[in-house]
Amino acid sequence: MKTTLIHPATFKLDGGAMFGIIPKPLWEKKIQPDELNRINMSLRVVLFETENKKILVDTGLGDYHHEKFKTQFDIKSDNTPLINSLRQLNLKAEDITDIILTHLHFDHVGGLGTGEKGTDVIFKNATVHVHEEHYKYSQEATLRDSGSFHKQTFIPLLNWYEEKGKLNLLKDDDAIIIEDGGETVSYKTSFGHTPFMIHPYTDDFIYMADLVPMRHHLHIPWVMGYDIEPGTTTEYKKLFYDFIYAKNLTMIFEHDNDVWGGKLVFDEKNRPKLSNELKSNYHITQRIDLY
Repeated sequence: MKTTLIHPATFKLDGGAMFGIIPKPLWEKKIQPDELNRINMSLRVVLFETENKKILVDTGLGDYHHEKFKTQFDIKSDNTPLINSLRQLNLKAEDITDIILTHLHFDHVGGLGTGEKGTDVIFKNATVHVHEEHYKYSQEATLRDSGSFHKQTFIPLLNWYEEKGKLNLLKDDDAIIIEDGGETVSYKTSFGHTPFMIHPYTDDFIYMADLVPMRHHLHIPWVMGYDIEPGTTTEYKKLFYDFIYAKNLTMIFEHDNDVWGGKLVFDEKNRPKLSNELKSNYHITQRIDLY
């Protein structure tokens, strides 16, 4: 299975929000904020390629945002940024057979469509996979996190895929999503950041999404302020670390600009760390060759 990391855009979020209760004097030793207290973040998308499938995991934040929004989040991207990135791989939108959405926050699903409202379908040959319970939650989210769900954009798109028979609503907590020629992409669900967030994994990689968005969040208590249940996040980090270590998976971080991933190990105090920090230039589409 070929694995490629794609960088359609970068953006910034408030450093305090990204590290929750962790005091700034601690987290700024790891990553420096700008004058508005924002930190640089990648929008790392993954492409898995099997014999017959080209599978995107998440889609970035897209190109439909107004200027005030772009300025607030310091978005750096082109129009149709994901399409431009795929072009570097000699791929077109119609080549994509499957799109796995870890969850429906704007920075993960925004690139599913384009146009002024973000509702023009790009990937017309793809089947979209998202957890059914998370999709339900996204439409009735709490006031605390409803702003992260741009329903006016993704609901028309998912309705289109459903009408075409191309919306696969996942129902389990741990299952295979796609199987092709003996190769599989499976998923596990986590809770805490948002209900029923899914984490696709293969025999080699696992996509951490917002459970561990950057290497700086490896330490279990370092949890985002965006999480609706931070305590629950810490419990799922422990569960996932046991799973990842047992399967010797390489973690892929969605939002870390400088390090795209690494292998999980534990120090003498049983604290998680990386045995190797796999560097990334977030301006370059990076194909991972395991062999």
